[in-house]
Amino acid sequence: MAAKTPYRIKAESVESCSCRHGCNCQFEGFPNEGMCDFIIGYDIKDGRVGDVSLNGVKVVVAAKYPKAIHEGNAHVVLYIDDKASDQQVSALVAVLSGQLGGMPWEALAGTIGKLEGPFRNPIEIKIAGERSSVRVPGAIELQLTPLKDAVSGEEKEVHIAYPKGGFFWNLGRVATTQVMRAQQGSFALEWPGKYACAAEVNWTNQ
Repeated sequence: MAAKTPYRIKAESVESCSCRHGCNCQFEGFPNEGMCDFIIGYDIKDGRVGDVSLNGVKVVVAAKYPKAIHEGNAHVVLYIDDKASDQQVSALVAVLSGQLGGMPWEALAGTIGKLEGPFRNPIEIKIAGERSSVRVPGAIELQLTPLKDAVSGEEKEVHIAYPKGGFFWNLGRVATTQVMRAQQGSFALEWPGKYACAAEVNWTNQ
């Protein structure tokens, strides 16, 4: 695809990582555990790369960073909905690999040491706020669940907001996970009961 092909994509994202609740990366830029494992599912609601519509396409990115994200050398696995056309897959790969510019993918591309995929798999994403879920049968299982007050046991609603705009999203609904695991060949991670978030993302190179 031409390097300057314009794109605009709006998607619902469901993410989780190895950080404790809140995710220290959101505040100081360095993960709680010294390394960063994450899973993010994207359900594209309104997207176009040039003349290619991406409406309804689902994507999952799983990654293992030995240190902070900005320190690089990540092992990344990419899944794209098996219902997507070859044109849609090519368009998404051009965006997610940073080839077309635009944040956050232009910056993230330089942090990847090993990329596997895109794998064409069935992808199930349920968008339900703090109860959202992501599933790639045989590879990815992610189930969000609301945070609960330690004293009352009642569910808590917690948001992280970036009034001037964030790197991944501007407003995130924070949760935790009942299940969070990935397995693809030698790539494996599992961090239940850690940070999770549901948000809307908007990407463009314009």
